Amino acid sequence: MSLPDAPPTDATPAPATPRAPAGARPAPACTLVIFGAHGDLTKRLLMPALYNLAGSGLLYPGFRIIGVDRVASTTAQWRDGLTAMMQSFTHDPNAEFHAPSIDSKQWGWVCERLEYVQADFGDLAQVRALGEKIPGNAIFYLAVSSRFFAPVVEMLGRAGLVTQTDGHFRRVVIEKPFGADLASARELNRRILAVLDESQVYRIDHFLGKETVQNILAMRFGNLLFEPLWRNEFIDHVQITAAETIGVEQRGAFYEPTGALRDMIPNHLFQLFGMVAMEPPNSFSADTVRTSKEQLFEAVRPIPPTDAVRGQYGAGTVEGKPVIAYRESPGVAPDSHTETYVALKLHVDNWRWAGVPFYLRTGKSLGGRRTEVVVQFKKPPMMMFRDTETQELPPNRIILNIQPAQGLTVEMGAKRPGPKMDLAEVQVRFRYEDVFAQSPNVGYETLLYDCLTGDATLFQRADNIEAAWRAVDPVLKAWAGNADGLELYPAGATGPKGADELLERDGRAWYPLDGV
Repeated sequence: MSLPDAPPTDATPAPATPRAPAGARPAPACTLVIFGAHGDLTKRLLMPALYNLAGSGLLYPGFRIIGVDRVASTTAQWRDGLTAMMQSFTHDPNAEFHAPSIDSKQWGWVCERLEYVQADFGDLAQVRALGEKIPGNAIFYLAVSSRFFAPVVEMLGRAGLVTQTDGHFRRVVIEKPFGADLASARELNRRILAVLDESQVYRIDHFLGKETVQNILAMRFGNLLFEPLWRNEFIDHVQITAAETIGVEQRGAFYEPTGALRDMIPNHLFQLFGMVAMEPPNSFSADTVRTSKEQLFEAVRPIPPTDAVRGQYGAGTVEGKPVIAYRESPGVAPDSHTETYVALKLHVDNWRWAGVPFYLRTGKSLGGRRTEVVVQFKKPPMMMFRDTETQELPPNRIILNIQPAQGLTVEMGAKRPGPKMDLAEVQVRFRYEDVFAQSPNVGYETLLYDCLTGDATLFQRADNIEAAWRAVDPVLKAWAGNADGLELYPAGATGPKGADELLERDGRAWYPLDGV
């Protein structure tokens, strides 16, 4: 398929499949400046998200996109490369954004607003020259390596590009990882907040852009059925899982100094934990919601190393395909002790959750791919069925399915047909695709729109970030520079044996990866 050049029109395109929520309006006129224009994040995630926002009618006609990078290129060359990437998504079922076709008018509207600027963000004169292209509102998106976050923000400050005047906003979007431990996160916050006000900083975690993650709040606080049971009187424990079948592939050089804990726990899994366990906020305003999360994170008892398990995958088979060991991957040391799997038990010291353990696990090259939250309830206080065919019922569970299944599953007991009282476990399921029309998306659409409209509800505040790092800091320090306790597990397994033992010593077991 060949897409034509952008049509010379300033009208917002009508969406091929309307997706705009009721009452949503186009975001105000703004220039989106993307540092790292030639990077993978820009090509695979940001551009598809902008394409979808354009199709939803949520971008103002005056919206502009300036890509900034050191790579020698022209606007036409950058646009052509992005177009080729968008075309490739139509025949790549494994892409984050997979669509049967690309609407030429919709993509053309985006292309017309693209401009490429070759610049070194370490060069003050070049950054100041960039500012001459940005009148009015602006958002600076740092799609660059984390080591450049503070230097870019400081250069924007020196160039005067983040000063808010004449009623115009200037905001900065910062990707993860935000720091590598508590000390570095604090230092990064210090440097950024020396230039920007907290209200200008949007620390993004794309997990929060997923409809199924946002649905946790809708489920808890929009239905009286659930929230009265959401406490230690009724809940036995909670499991949060983010299991991947893929390994590190060609990303060994990035993953080697990072590991599963830094990559997933203080951000993705803690965000799911926050949605599940925070106290009901007084309103849905950004600061109120984020304050509820911060209070929860502050109540997490620092995790002792004895409540943490780490593993690394060896050679094996995943989904019928052979997988080489992590240590044989490009960019990985042959004696690496970087963990590709981590399981933790954490406790929350507040009235709602006292005595309820939360078990978190994440890993690569596992036997199943799923992100989910399993809320397991206590057993009934009296087994009135003890003199029947039913000796012991399995516990009730609510399973929040994030991906690949999207929705909610309730596991409960029901009478088996027949003359005798015999109960069986049944599942009641809700799936998004069965109820709502869905369009291809990458999870960044909502987050970009919220940033454009100034809604920081789904973005992390400085205190949220530091509280999450504080909880895992004892584990990071214990694991630093040594391989003590690192367990090897074969690719395609459910993880190291120590992860099972972590729950077994409490008389519990992980929900199976081949479950719902």
